[in-house]
Amino acid sequence: MSKELKLTEALRVLNDLGMPRAQQNERTALCLLALVNMMPTKRWADAEAPLVGITPIMEWVKEHYDIDYAPNTRETFRRQSIHQFIEAGVCLYNPDQPDRPVNSPKTVYQIEPHLLKVLQRLGTPGYRGALKGFLATRGTLVQKYAKAREMEMVSIKVKEGYQIALSPGDHSELIRAIVENFGPRFAPGGELIYVGDTGNKHGFFDKDLLASLGMVLDNHGKLPDVVVYMRNKNWLLLIESVTSHGPVESKRQIELAKLFKSCTAGLVYVSAFPDRKTFLRFLDVIAWESEVWIADAPTHMIHFNGARFLGPY
Repeated sequence: MSKELKLTEALRVLNDLGMPRAQQNERTALCLLALVNMMPTKRWADAEAPLVGITPIMEWVKEHYDIDYAPNTRETFRRQSIHQFIEAGVCLYNPDQPDRPVNSPKTVYQIEPHLLKVLQRLGTPGYRGALKGFLATRGTLVQKYAKAREMEMVSIKVKEGYQIALSPGDHSELIRAIVENFGPRFAPGGELIYVGDTGNKHGFFDKDLLASLGMVLDNHGKLPDVVVYMRNKNWLLLIESVTSHGPVESKRQIELAKLFKSCTAGLVYVSAFPDRKTFLRFLDVIAWESEVWIADAPTHMIHFNGARFLGPY
C-alpha cells in the first residue's frame, strides 16, 4: 500500500507543479521519487537530493517499486520525463560539472534545491505556502539555470558576423578547432555548409548552398560533423570530429559516398583528431583515399594515399 500511496502523492505533486498532461504519468512520478530518493516507507520530510543518472533511476525504480522497465525505454525516461523536468525547473542538469558533454555516460540530474524544501513539507500545513512561493519564483530560477548552461556552450564563428553555440564537451571543442584552425589553413576561402551538434544535431546548416551542389537531404543525422565547400576547386570536404569514435573508416567512407552521390563537387574525406594519442587508437581503421588532421599539430596533415592535397615539400 505504501508504494501506491507514494505514487499517488508524486502524481499529485506533478499536478501541483503544473506539469503537462503528457508528463502526469507513472513513469514521470517514479522519476520524481527517484530524484528525492523517496522509498515507499520513507517520510517526505527526509527527502534527499542525490546526483543520479537515467540508468540508475530505472534501477532504483526496479529495486524499490518493483517496476521493471525495458532497457530500450531509457530514452523515453530522458526525453519524455527528465527533459521536461529540466525545462520546468524541477531538476538540474549536471550541477556537479556543467560543462560535461551532452552524450557523456556520466550525465546526472538533481532535484532543484528550492523545490526539495517544498517537497520536504508535503503532507504538512506549510506545503501549500511553500509551493506557492516556489511557483512564484520558478520562472526566474529556470532562466538562471538556462543562462548557466548557456555560459558553458562552445562558441564558434562560422562566418563574418555570425556565431553559433554548441553543446559543451571535447567533441564540440574539436569542431571549433576544425572550423577556426583547419579551415583557414587547408581550405582557405572555404564556405561552411554544415556544423553538427551532439545536443541538437543542427548547429549550422546552409541548405541552399548544399542544394546548389545537387544535394537535398532529409536525414541530417547521417551528415559528417563538419562540411566545407571549396568553390575554387569544387571540392566538398566531409570532416568527422573524432574524440571517442567515428573516424572515416571504410564503411563510413562508403556511406558518405552513397549519401553524396548526387553531389557535383569532388568529395574529400577528413578525420580530425584532438591529438596523436587519439589518432593512434584509430590508425588501423582509417580509410585509404582520406586525410587526417590533428588539432595539436594544426599546420600538418597525414595523407592516406591518392592525389588530393599531395604536393612537393
